[in-house]
Amino acid sequence: MLAAVDHVQLAAPPGSEDLLRPYYVDALGMAEIPKPPVLAARGGCWFEAGPVQLHLGIEEDFHPARKAHPGLRVTGIDLFAARLTAHGAPVTWDYDLPGHRRFFSYDPVGNRLEFLEPVLRRSGPGE
Repeated sequence: MLAAVDHVQLAAPPGSEDLLRPYYVDALGMAEIPKPPVLAARGGCWFEAGPVQLHLGIEEDFHPARKAHPGLRVTGIDLFAARLTAHGAPVTWDYDLPGHRRFFSYDPVGNRLEFLEPVLRRSGPGE
């Protein structure tokens, strides 16, 4: 039985680790975590924040996916969007998902990431 998503892996071009770290650590607020030695030899880098892990694996013939992306739930989405903008990361708001506020951003190598926060419905009198 499935219990949880352990991690999401995104691809990156060879030699891009130093380009990716400021986005994932400084802009997103994630911590870099060590890769097991046998996997570290392949390059790439892993990041985590609470229960969320993103792994960036090296792909020789890298092309960022145009549609595929991780959807990351956040709290305080406006502050989070401002944080990314302050770090020079692009933020594009999208209003098409009912019950949520969300935006998309791209890491320095073109990987698309979605950030979303559910909108709490307030009950009115008599509900």
